[in-house]
Amino acid sequence: MYPRILELPEKSFFLFGPRGTGKSVWLEQRLGQAALSINLLKSGEYLRYKRDPSLLAGEVAALSNKNAWVIIDEIQKLPELLDEIHALLFESRGDYRFALSGSSARQLKRSHANMLAGRALSKKMFPLSMLETGRDFRLQEALRYGQLPLSATATNEQEKIEFLDAYVETYLREEIQQEALVRNLDSFYRFLSISALMSGQILNISNIARDVGVARTTVQGYFSILADTLLGWYLPAYRNKAKVKEVAHAKFYLFDCGVQRALAGLHRDKPALAETGVLFETFILNEFRALNSWQSHGAQFFYWRTQSGNEVDLIWKRGREAVGFEIKYSTSWKENFNKGLNVLLRSGDIQRAFGVYRGTRMLKVGEITVLPYKIAVEMAAAGSFVAAGE
Repeated sequence: MYPRILELPEKSFFLFGPRGTGKSVWLEQRLGQAALSINLLKSGEYLRYKRDPSLLAGEVAALSNKNAWVIIDEIQKLPELLDEIHALLFESRGDYRFALSGSSARQLKRSHANMLAGRALSKKMFPLSMLETGRDFRLQEALRYGQLPLSATATNEQEKIEFLDAYVETYLREEIQQEALVRNLDSFYRFLSISALMSGQILNISNIARDVGVARTTVQGYFSILADTLLGWYLPAYRNKAKVKEVAHAKFYLFDCGVQRALAGLHRDKPALAETGVLFETFILNEFRALNSWQSHGAQFFYWRTQSGNEVDLIWKRGREAVGFEIKYSTSWKENFNKGLNVLLRSGDIQRAFGVYRGTRMLKVGEITVLPYKIAVEMAAAGSFVAAGE
């Protein structure tokens, strides 16, 4: 098992993340001596607290150490427990400490759940970072099979494939069927395949709805399900000051390259050349996103594109400072890669610009600093891209 970058908070917290990212293992590692641990995936535990949520208050009140940790896994399955937790935190003036994990925010949103009024921090778990796997990291394996812990630690390709098969099946069965999130599972399965093939592209809901064979509003709902169950995330368009007509639709990325390829039915084959560029961009964006969250850098992410074709893959923004990134799978850097970055630099919409590539040396090409991807990820972890805005 690899040590995770996420640090244990000192006070109560929510820990959200897709299934299989290692939330329960991390909680066990960090809080192995928790005074009370409840797993709502176990039917017996779920039914016991479902019948009488007030049982939790009695069990917590009986703890000899009032500052001990209480773990509740999959809290979204029983949102009514949050009222009990809120009351306990209020009455004890914060003496009790709760670690509340969940793989979906959908039920909490639908039930207008008590989110503890700021008495609990919100933390996120992601697949393993390149920095966490260290010397074991292999880029081609990460692009093909992803970085979920059970995929990254599998001993051979067949194990990785079987894990991804099981992951997709488990997601459809447990997250979708059991929660009755969609009426027609067949159409949702078709949507998953198409959305995986289009991951990283600008969303065209109408075209996807036509390909899936459902209404446009249904596809919008399907994307909401992916976002709420944390399997994907939106990258909004950046609206800058340049006097050009920009594309306004968001992009949508899946959270892991391996899951993306499994949903598309491609994980048994090596990535085709046309696929590798999107996978590399997805990998870098997911690394940056995880590190931004874990290190609390507070940056917002955007992309920029004009109707004439100028584009910047990522704009990392915090406060008044914006930094642009162009991400290329290439091992060499061509001057034309800088086109979109130069437009935004000249307009003053970004203050600095970087290229990220598979080459091994840092370069200076005009005003753009080109970074090997490993150095870029290390700089993202250190907060180097936002430091100048502090």
